[in-house]
Amino acid sequence: QVRLVESGGGFVQAGGSVRLACASEGDLFTTYHMGWFRQAPGKEREFVAAQRWRDDSTYYRDSVKGRFAISGDSDANTLYLQMNSLKSEDTAIYYCAAAVSWGGVDQEYDYDYWGRGTQVVVSS
Repeated sequence: QVRLVESGGGFVQAGGSVRLACASEGDLFTTYHMGWFRQAPGKEREFVAAQRWRDDSTYYRDSVKGRFAISGDSDANTLYLQMNSLKSEDTAIYYCAAAVSWGGVDQEYDYDYWGRGTQVVVSS
């Protein structure tokens, strides 16, 4: 049984910062990449950021470039998302995801395991 557990969400004022963490539990031996998605109220889940372990390449959606930074530890299958200069439109539930095979990074079907999410609310 594999579980991904997110933490670090909460309430923050616009312009502030939050750091999310994702820890894996269970028999998750090898992942090729891990990522963060988010779902705002009334909207579909969308890609936020991802990191490939093979070459540490990182990917971001345009709206968070320069504000968010993804990092992690491939040996421990842990992932972080440092979010700075937060805006009200960043309010969402943030989900961690892990892929156990090579493929794309910005679609939900690219991932095999998902966490339950952590809420981030940015007040303006």
